Amino acid sequence: MEIREGGLDDPQVVALLNVHFAGMLANSPKDSCHFLDLSGLRAPGVTFWSAWDGADLLGCGALKQLDPQHGEIKSMRTAAEHLRRGTGAALVSHILGVARGRGYKRLSLETGSGPAFEPAIALYRQFGFTDCAPFADYKEDPFSRFMSRVL
Repeated sequence: MEIREGGLDDPQVVALLNVHFAGMLANSPKDSCHFLDLSGLRAPGVTFWSAWDGADLLGCGALKQLDPQHGEIKSMRTAAEHLRRGTGAALVSHILGVARGRGYKRLSLETGSGPAFEPAIALYRQFGFTDCAPFADYKEDPFSRFMSRVL
C-alpha cells in the first residue's frame, strides 16, 4: 500500500469522495453532516491523502489543523471492495504520525452516531480515541459522535 498526499483531481478519488458524501447524507440528516466537500479538502490547513495498491484506490483521509496544537481527522473512507483489509488502520496510523510530526498535542474527530458508523468508531477506539465533548465549532448533536486522543 502506498499513501500519497493529494490526489483530489484524480477521477477515482473524486468518485470515492462522492460515495463518502452520499453515505454521510444517507445515514445522518443534512444539518448533522460535517464532511468537507472538494473545495473544503483543498483549503489551507487541510492535508489530504489517498491510499493505493498500484492503480487501485483503496481509501482516503485528511487532516485539518484546528490550531497549532490540535488537528482533526476528516474524510476517512475505504473503498467498499477493500473494506476490512487494513486500509483505514493504515490511514489513521499515517495521520497520527503526521500530527505528531507537526507537534500537535491532540487529535480529534467527528463521526456519525448510528449503526452505519460503528465500524469506524471501533477503528478509532483501536487507536486510543475516546468519546469527548464537541470541539472547535461543533455543537452537541444526537447524530454526531465526538472522539479525541492525546498525542
